[in-house]
Amino acid sequence: MSDSPSIIQVGVIGCGHWGPNHVRVFSQLPGSRTLACADLDPRRIEAIRSLYPEVTGYADYRELLGREDIQAVVVAAPTRFHSAIVRDALNAGKHVLCEKPLCVEPADAAELTELARSRGRILMVGHVFLFNAGIVKLKELLALNAHGQLRYLRATRTNLGPIRSDVNSVYDLATHDIAIFNWLLGSTPESVSAVGGRFLQATIEDVAFVSLRYPGNILANVLVSWLDPKKVREIVVVGDRKMYVWDELAPAGPVSIYDKGVDRPQNYEDYGQFQLLTREGDLTIPKIKMEEPLKVQGRYFLQSIRSGALTMNDGEFATGVVRVLEAIRRSLLADGAMTPVPSA
Repeated sequence: MSDSPSIIQVGVIGCGHWGPNHVRVFSQLPGSRTLACADLDPRRIEAIRSLYPEVTGYADYRELLGREDIQAVVVAAPTRFHSAIVRDALNAGKHVLCEKPLCVEPADAAELTELARSRGRILMVGHVFLFNAGIVKLKELLALNAHGQLRYLRATRTNLGPIRSDVNSVYDLATHDIAIFNWLLGSTPESVSAVGGRFLQATIEDVAFVSLRYPGNILANVLVSWLDPKKVREIVVVGDRKMYVWDELAPAGPVSIYDKGVDRPQNYEDYGQFQLLTREGDLTIPKIKMEEPLKVQGRYFLQSIRSGALTMNDGEFATGVVRVLEAIRRSLLADGAMTPVPSA
């Protein structure tokens, strides 16, 4: 690992939807400065420079990578370009924060992970919801094991738009929930099944229903859609003693703890006396200190560069997410056939 400067100079490649947010974050965080951006559209570059005149714009991202005063880059270009840009950035000696997913092909993800290791560079992937305070709280609650035996998880991520033309709703939206589930459970699913609908574009699923089976017979389900009347961002975690709900849009707080379950009678004389009894307990909404997840993620990226250690959202974790996405893609093509997720 090269010497880590007190001020880390950052370049942002891709100035569409998320790129400008990264320019803002690394211009605001102590210990970093955004020096340059790159995009094929000159109007996007001018929009950045109107807010940040000190930022130099490039039409060719390779010119940005050629600057020796830039130590780290953010890759916020469309997904299909991630692999080539990240490879070029690592070969240029830059630390990389790449927007999710890392790439399309699992083999490319594994290759980029190994390249970062061999070059001694940080390769972090922007699974930003792992820095969401509500999702972090879910992780903490699961670690306490007060929920008992974990039964299943479900996620809903819907809205009317925005509609993308480069990837389907699984790669755009379900990537978030797959990363969250993998992180919460500390594993990747063993198999997946998915069906989807192409209602708006002939070759791109704008809605998908995804089922996942994790080790320990833990089930998970994800619904994603660009074609829904209501914006929903929700995850439900069901245990046999407690249940948790994360709702990003809930006004009272993002996490709710339900002391609910189903009790089985311990002693009964015959089958006629046997019945399952639902248990209704308290609802608790813990107080959670909120902070913009993108800013928390950016701060962690800078800390990782300085320490030379990355323990979250590294290439290996991101490769696991890409393997799941590839299995879902194959299941979609096979009309929902159960599809195994290859192991590492």
